[in-house]
Formats: sequence, C-alpha cells, structure tokens
Amino acid sequence: MRELVEYIARHLVDDPDQVRVTEKDEDDVLLLEVTVAPDDMGRIIGRQGRIAKAIRTLVKAGSLRSPKKYIVEIV
Repeated sequence: MRELVEYIARHLVDDPDQVRVTEKDEDDVLLLEVTVAPDDMGRIIGRQGRIAKAIRTLVKAGSLRSPKKYIVEIV
C-alpha cells in the first residue's frame, strides 16, 4: 500500500524527489505518513482536501481484505 501512495504522490507534486512515505505499524493499525516539500503541500492536499480524501479512499478500498486498518496522514 505504501508503494501506491508514494506513486500517486510523486505524480502530483512538482518535486517528486522530496516525497517520503513512511509506514508505522501500531497493533492492528498501519499508519502511512506522507511528507512532501513545503511548496507542494497544496498540491497533495487539494482544494478543500479533495485530493487527500481521494488518496484515503483508494487506500481504504485497497485494504478491505487486509486485517489491518490503514490511516494516511499528510505531514
């Protein structure tokens, strides 16, 4: 799932080398933290958070068969 989020984020921003996605495993929750360059924060969040919401929806749909819950945070 980390690869999917990283792929999407790299194609949305102007500086794809600054994109970092880290996975933190906490019990039955997998936290995906997306870090981008400060100039690209608006691009990854989108107007009124639409792009961020779409990324979270894709992750949720992709993880339905997984026993763990995925959470995407944009830092």
